[in-house]
Amino acid sequence: MRDQAANLRKKIDRLNTTRQAKTIAVVSGKGGVGKSNFSLNFALNLSKKGKKVLLFDLDIGMGNIDILLGVQAKRSIVQMYENQLSIHDIIETGPHDLSYITAGSGLTDLFKMDENKFNYFLEQLDELITDFDYIIFDMGAGASVDSMFYVLAADECIVVTTPEPTAMMDAYAMMKHICHRNYHVPLYLLVNRAENNKDGRSIIKRLQRVMQSFLKKEITPLGILPNDKSVSKAVISQIPFTLYDPKSKVTLAMEQIVTQYIGNVINIEKKVPSTFISKLKQFVKER
Repeated sequence: MRDQAANLRKKIDRLNTTRQAKTIAVVSGKGGVGKSNFSLNFALNLSKKGKKVLLFDLDIGMGNIDILLGVQAKRSIVQMYENQLSIHDIIETGPHDLSYITAGSGLTDLFKMDENKFNYFLEQLDELITDFDYIIFDMGAGASVDSMFYVLAADECIVVTTPEPTAMMDAYAMMKHICHRNYHVPLYLLVNRAENNKDGRSIIKRLQRVMQSFLKKEITPLGILPNDKSVSKAVISQIPFTLYDPKSKVTLAMEQIVTQYIGNVINIEKKVPSTFISKLKQFVKER
């Protein structure tokens, strides 16, 4: 009884804390648009600016955050289940004190786990809500039925696209799917590999018009990343591009995006208990 009372007091104290993590889901309509590369470098720049960030690789079966970092994680979410570890035991530390969790391998059933395992997963996630300023979920490309719960429950969603027509169509399809399930999720749009800012702004305006015309939904431009050869060189070297070439055009653009994001009046750090866990439970219950 004493242990239960102590745990209850601890949980109440955590819920009453002023800092609650903002949960961000990063998605794309198709693969190959640079979603994971964006997620990693976006998270690194938030950490560089003094924010406490956890990057959670949920690209099931295709996770590559550790590959982009050029490291081999000691533990992944697989070990958390196999060895009944605390989620704190599988958190790795990267550059700029970035915390991250790798997807590992053999995770095809992560989103189809039984009720006990799912509740355990939620309990572990709940432990992190007050430990970080931002928890960023790097989701797999496309929209599987079960993984979408994490997107729908997030405080915000960043959609990554490129100028390719297929990528733009798939980005619209993804945003449409999200809106039909949870219209109120704030959507940010990131254009990657743009030839120039003019082309990037044109793509953003085009998707904004389509979303407004057909769904009456506003999307917020997050920014534009230029098509820069240093990115592919960084990937080959297994170094995040913002660290590989701090003076490159794409690095400077990323720094500007993060600065504007932090300064955005919409992006006020949460002062109320996070609703992510409760929303996630509800979406799964309704499936």
